[in-house]
Amino acid sequence: MVQLFDNDVDVALGTISEEQLQFLQGKLEKAPATIDQEVLGRFERDGADPALLSLLRGALGTRDEMEIRWLRV
Repeated sequence: MVQLFDNDVDVALGTISEEQLQFLQGKLEKAPATIDQEVLGRFERDGADPALLSLLRGALGTRDEMEIRWLRV
Protein backbone atom coordinates (compact mmCIF):
# COMPACT_ATOMS: atom_id res chain seq x y z
CA MET A 1 0.00 0.00 0.00
CA VAL A 2 0.96 3.60 -0.53
CA GLN A 3 0.34 6.46 1.90
CA LEU A 4 -0.69 9.73 0.27
CA PHE A 5 0.15 13.00 2.05
CA ASP A 6 -0.95 16.62 1.78
CA ASN A 7 2.37 18.48 1.87
CA ASP A 8 0.74 21.84 2.57
CA VAL A 9 -0.48 20.79 6.01
CA ASP A 10 1.72 17.67 6.42
CA VAL A 11 -1.24 15.35 6.93
CA ALA A 12 -1.82 11.81 5.70
CA LEU A 13 -4.77 11.71 3.30
CA GLY A 14 -5.15 7.96 3.19
CA THR A 15 -3.82 4.91 1.42
CA ILE A 16 -3.93 4.22 -2.29
CA SER A 17 -3.16 1.09 -4.28
CA GLU A 18 -0.09 0.48 -6.40
CA GLU A 19 -2.31 0.83 -9.48
CA GLN A 20 -3.52 4.23 -8.30
CA LEU A 21 0.08 5.27 -7.63
CA GLN A 22 1.11 4.16 -11.11
CA PHE A 23 -1.66 6.34 -12.54
CA LEU A 24 -0.43 9.34 -10.53
CA GLN A 25 3.19 8.76 -11.50
CA GLY A 26 2.19 8.48 -15.16
CA LYS A 27 0.31 11.78 -15.04
CA LEU A 28 2.51 13.84 -12.74
CA GLU A 29 6.10 14.77 -13.43
CA LYS A 30 7.39 14.31 -9.88
CA ALA A 31 6.53 14.17 -6.22
CA PRO A 32 5.68 16.40 -4.52
CA ALA A 33 3.14 17.38 -7.14
CA THR A 34 0.55 20.15 -7.33
CA ILE A 35 -3.11 19.16 -7.59
CA ASP A 36 -5.86 21.60 -8.57
CA GLN A 37 -9.30 21.40 -10.18
CA GLU A 38 -7.82 21.41 -13.69
CA VAL A 39 -5.56 18.46 -12.85
CA LEU A 40 -8.47 16.57 -11.29
CA GLY A 41 -10.55 17.19 -14.43
CA ARG A 42 -7.74 15.82 -16.57
CA PHE A 43 -7.44 12.77 -14.30
CA GLU A 44 -11.17 12.14 -14.65
CA ARG A 45 -11.05 12.43 -18.45
CA ASP A 46 -8.08 10.05 -18.49
CA GLY A 47 -10.00 7.39 -16.56
CA ALA A 48 -8.66 7.77 -13.03
CA ASP A 49 -10.01 5.40 -10.42
CA PRO A 50 -13.14 6.99 -8.85
CA ALA A 51 -11.86 6.29 -5.32
CA LEU A 52 -8.60 8.14 -6.06
CA LEU A 53 -10.52 11.09 -7.50
CA SER A 54 -12.79 11.18 -4.48
CA LEU A 55 -9.83 11.13 -2.09
CA LEU A 56 -8.07 13.95 -3.92
CA ARG A 57 -11.22 16.08 -4.33
CA GLY A 58 -12.06 15.69 -0.66
CA ALA A 59 -8.54 16.66 0.36
CA LEU A 60 -8.46 19.68 -1.96
CA GLY A 61 -11.81 20.94 -0.67
CA THR A 62 -12.22 24.64 -1.37
CA ARG A 63 -8.51 25.40 -1.77
CA ASP A 64 -7.17 26.45 -5.15
CA GLU A 65 -4.40 23.85 -5.08
CA MET A 66 -2.47 21.48 -2.86
CA GLU A 67 0.81 19.69 -3.02
CA ILE A 68 0.88 15.92 -2.52
CA ARG A 69 3.55 13.32 -1.96
CA TRP A 70 3.46 9.56 -1.43
CA LEU A 71 5.34 6.94 0.52
CA ARG A 72 5.19 3.16 0.21
CA VAL A 73 4.32 1.56 3.55
